[in-house]
Amino acid sequence: MLCETHKDMLFKGAIRTLALGGVALLGLGLAGARAPARPAPQAAASPAVGHVQVAHLPAVYRAVGVSLRHVRAQKAKPQPKQKPKAQPQPKRLARRVSAASARATVSLYEHTTKRSSLRKQGCSAAKRGVGGIVILDFGQPAYNGHTYGTNLFSGAFAGNAKITGAMLAYAVGYRRCLPRGSALSISLARGTSNYHPQVPSAYQAGRRWAREVHTLERLLAKHRLSDHVTSAAADDVEPAWDRMFHRTRDFFRGYKDAHTGHVLYNFGSLDGGVGSVWNARQIFYVASGMKYVAAIPEIYNHAMAKQWAELAHIAKHRYHRPLKFAGVMTQRTSRNRGMTPRDAHKTLVRALASVGSKVADVPPTLTNIRQAE
Repeated sequence: MLCETHKDMLFKGAIRTLALGGVALLGLGLAGARAPARPAPQAAASPAVGHVQVAHLPAVYRAVGVSLRHVRAQKAKPQPKQKPKAQPQPKRLARRVSAASARATVSLYEHTTKRSSLRKQGCSAAKRGVGGIVILDFGQPAYNGHTYGTNLFSGAFAGNAKITGAMLAYAVGYRRCLPRGSALSISLARGTSNYHPQVPSAYQAGRRWAREVHTLERLLAKHRLSDHVTSAAADDVEPAWDRMFHRTRDFFRGYKDAHTGHVLYNFGSLDGGVGSVWNARQIFYVASGMKYVAAIPEIYNHAMAKQWAELAHIAKHRYHRPLKFAGVMTQRTSRNRGMTPRDAHKTLVRALASVGSKVADVPPTLTNIRQAE
C-alpha cells in the first residue's frame, strides 16, 4: 500500500515536472515575442516581412513556443526570381523592294492560245523566281462574225473565251512550278492594243474585254490560284495608231462601264509627246484620268522618259492629280541592246525629278516584253 502510494506520488511528480517544463517553454516563447527581435540582415529591406502576432502563428508553433525571430527569418529569405513572360515579338516587316533589287518579269507577244504552250510559259516564269506584273499581249481587237477576240501575232484569230482559257493555263503552270511555301505572286494582265481595231464596236470590245478579265478572276479562285495570280487587263496604247482618238476612247469607256473593278494597264507610248498627236486631256484620260487605269510606259530611251515626265507635270499642275504609274516596260533583246529595265526606271525617275518635285512616283515594278517562243 505504501509502495503503491509512493509510485503514485512519483508519477504525479513527473506529470507536474513536465507541465512546469511546458509552461516554462511557453513563457520563453512569449518573452521572445515581447522582446524586440534583431532583424535578419535582409529582413529590413524586404517588404515581404511584416509584424506577426503570436495569435496569427499556426498552432504547431504556438504549442512549442517557437520564437518569432525564426518565423521572420524564414519569411525574410529571398524568393526565387520568376522568369519574365516572353513578350510576343512583332511580326517582321516585309522588306521593301527597291529598284536596285527588283527583277524584271517577262511579258510576251503571243502567237497562240494553245494551253500546253501557255502552261510552259507560266512554269518558266515561276522558275525564274520573280513576281510582279506580267502582260500577255494577244494583239489587235478583232471580230470573226460570231465573237469578239483578237488577231494574234501569228495572224490567227482567237476568241475571248480561248484567250481566257490560255491565261488560266499560264496561271496553272506558274503555280505548279513555284517552290513549296513560296509567297511570290503576279498580276496577270490580258493584253491587247489600239492598233486599227477590226471590230464593229470598240465600245463593246472594251466592255467584253473587262468581263473576260473578271471571268478569269473567278476561275483563279475556283482553282485555288488566287494567292499567287490575280487578273488584270492591259492595252498597248499609241496615239499614231488612232490619230482621231475615237476608237481608243470608246474601248476605254466600254471597259469602265463594265464595272468589274480590275485595273487596266496602259503600256504604250506618247509618240512625240503631248500635243504631237493627242492633246493633254486625251493622253491623260487613257494614262490615269479614267477610273481603273494605271500607266506602265514604254521607256526605250531618254526621249520617251522626258515625254512621260512632261505629261506628269501637266497632270499635277493642270488637273491637280498625279499620274498613276504602275512600273516601267522595256523591249530589250540580245539583238537590239536596248535599255535595261533598271536603267529605264532610273531614267524615268530622273526625268520626273527634272520637271518638278514629287509630280509622280514610279514603283520599282519592271517588265521586259518580247516575242513568245
